[in-house]
Amino acid sequence: MPVTLKDVAERAGVSRSAVSRTFTDGASVSAKMRRKVEKAASELGYSPNALASSLTTGRTKLIGLVSNNFHNPIFLEVFDLFTRGLQDRGLRPLLVNLTNETEPDNSVRMLRQYSVDGVVVASSTLPPAFARAFRDADIPVVHSFGRYSSSPQVHVVGIDNVECGRMAARELVKRGYSRIGFLGGPEQATSTQDRFAGFTEELAKHPELDVSHSYATAYSFEAGRAEMQRLLSEGKPIAEAFFCGDDVLSIGVLSAVQDAGLRVPDDVGLIGLNDMEMAAWENISLTTIRQPIRQIIRSSIELVEATLEEPDRYPEARLFPCSVVERKTLRPAP
Repeated sequence: MPVTLKDVAERAGVSRSAVSRTFTDGASVSAKMRRKVEKAASELGYSPNALASSLTTGRTKLIGLVSNNFHNPIFLEVFDLFTRGLQDRGLRPLLVNLTNETEPDNSVRMLRQYSVDGVVVASSTLPPAFARAFRDADIPVVHSFGRYSSSPQVHVVGIDNVECGRMAARELVKRGYSRIGFLGGPEQATSTQDRFAGFTEELAKHPELDVSHSYATAYSFEAGRAEMQRLLSEGKPIAEAFFCGDDVLSIGVLSAVQDAGLRVPDDVGLIGLNDMEMAAWENISLTTIRQPIRQIIRSSIELVEATLEEPDRYPEARLFPCSVVERKTLRPAP
């Protein structure tokens, strides 16, 4: 039989409430009482029941970790960092898959069933309405990798995707490409829209260039590969270099280009975005724009933790700079 709080109280010769206070953060208990209770608990092998504790404190310490892009390998890194970071702070992540979910209210109802203390929306493709729905339900929320705004309605931590688009355009211009393509993720995703906006804004300064664009159906290897295969099958000259919506799309594009007998970067240049672990693999060696994922996740956890203590905290936007990582999928700059 599992050891109970009552067993510890009897062994220590104290009341059950004294044992409860000993294992409740912030509760008042004397040093002498704490030593007696902890000694008895150690002897009996007792561990506090987190769910029972939540009934006393009104706090579950559950944080809903919400996303919808589980087929993108970058999120293995993201979820690993998020879950370990939350656990290190005594919080418990509850992973929620919202793939194909279109109604924010359904997500709110689901998370309320688990009595979460807060929510992290970890997605650049879920519409901002999802994070706002949690806010409107009085659930503390942080939108990680969300769309930047100078006057955010919820806490947002991420990057300036418009500036990333500009960065990619400048790199391709600097390397002398004259036919330049944008191959983005889903057209309705705000990250795709913002990256494309920055990309075309920068290239508008160079009217002599031939600029094209197309979109994949998802941020996935298969979608990137399929879209490049479609472009190649049209029999028209494709761009000399592409800015792909993210790294996993770029890797799919790389696969299709190589299968067509073309060489990267001699025939086709590629630049991605994220700097996921696979991008550095020797057989890929993708030139990309690094998104500081660790810093974004660390800051998101700090912000959700602060919001639990101060639910009325004014919405804050935290923006992190990106940088180009030079590898082997673009021809060298002159």
